Amino acid sequence: MTAEDRVRSQFEASISVKREAAGPLAPAVARAAALMTDCLLRNGKILSCGNGGSAGDAQHFSSEMLNRFERERPGLPAVALTTDTSTLTSIANDYSYAEVFAKQVRALGQPADALLAISTSGDSENVNLAVTAAHERDMRVVALTGRQGGELAGLLSDGDVEIRVPADSTARIQEVHLLVIHCLCDLIDHHLLGPGG
Repeated sequence: MTAEDRVRSQFEASISVKREAAGPLAPAVARAAALMTDCLLRNGKILSCGNGGSAGDAQHFSSEMLNRFERERPGLPAVALTTDTSTLTSIANDYSYAEVFAKQVRALGQPADALLAISTSGDSENVNLAVTAAHERDMRVVALTGRQGGELAGLLSDGDVEIRVPADSTARIQEVHLLVIHCLCDLIDHHLLGPGG
C-alpha cells in the first residue's frame, strides 16, 4: 500500500464511522444541546475537561462558546478545566492527578452549570471523578465517550446525556467527538438566536 493509499484509507475509515454514528447519535446530541442551552438560559456556565486529544476538544468547545462559532453573538460562559497549568500542577503535586478536574469542579461549579466530560474510553479516572464532583454540586453532565462507555457510562444520572461513539479506534472516536462538538455549538446558537446563519 502506498502512502497515498494509506491516507485515502484513513479518510474512508473516518467517513464510514461518521456515517454509521449519525443516526444513532443525533437524538443524544439534540438532548445534550438542549441541556446546555437550558444551562446558559439559567445563567449557568459550561465546564469542560478531558485528557490529551480530549483536553484539546474541551478547549475547542470552550473557545467556540466564549468567542463565536459561525454566527455573530455575545460570548457564552464556558471554562475548559485543562488550561491553567499552575492549578493543574499544584493539584497533581499536592493531591493526585486524579483530582485535577474534580477539585476545580467543586470550587467553580454551581447547580445551574453543566459539565462536558470527554473520554474516548470512559475510563479516565480524573474525568470520572469530575463527573462525581459535578453531581455533588447538583450539576448536569454531558459525556462524550466511545467503545463501551467505560466506567463513565455507569456514573451518569437520569438528567445527564451520554454521546457514545460506536467505534473502538481512539482516532475515529476523537474525529466524531469534534464533529459532535460542532453540532452542539450549532444547535446552541440555533436555540438561542433562532434559525439563520
